[in-house]
Amino acid sequence: TTAPTASPFPTTAPPPSALPRRTTAPVVARPGRMWSVVVTFYGAGDNDPPGSRAIAHPNALHSAAGGTGTYANPASLASDRREIAVGARVYYPPLHMYFVMEDDCAGCIADWGSHRTPHIDLWTGNHSGNDFLACENALTPDGRVTVEVNPPPGRPVDARPLYDGSGCRV
Repeated sequence: TTAPTASPFPTTAPPPSALPRRTTAPVVARPGRMWSVVVTFYGAGDNDPPGSRAIAHPNALHSAAGGTGTYANPASLASDRREIAVGARVYYPPLHMYFVMEDDCAGCIADWGSHRTPHIDLWTGNHSGNDFLACENALTPDGRVTVEVNPPPGRPVDARPLYDGSGCRV
């Protein structure tokens, strides 16, 4: 007689105690890609065309520049499409805000095209004037800043306006 051959596959279901337990522990989101970039700020006053909220890439999130800086409603970001994909979210840690690439930036395009310098321009608001431009300049850091491209939701958020018509969040 021949002995039965062992099978690598179970012939009966394992007892319930052998099954993996479900856990209620939260799923940890994978971080996005960290990237060192030049950061500037823009608003309606220095947009193209001047005084408008027009964006180069209207989409399901925004038909014009705006947003509050949350993951669900990120503020507008302008850059070079060769540098960062339209629709990509970016988290800017110094301001605790999410942004989304949906506009073109002439300075960013020139920087990327001539030196491959990563440069993003962040929407500051639907304002213009000297006080507003001073706010944009105050928000602009010296040198590069590390941002997170394609971040998960759940980062700390400060959804206060960067400029509210009377003051700048610096």
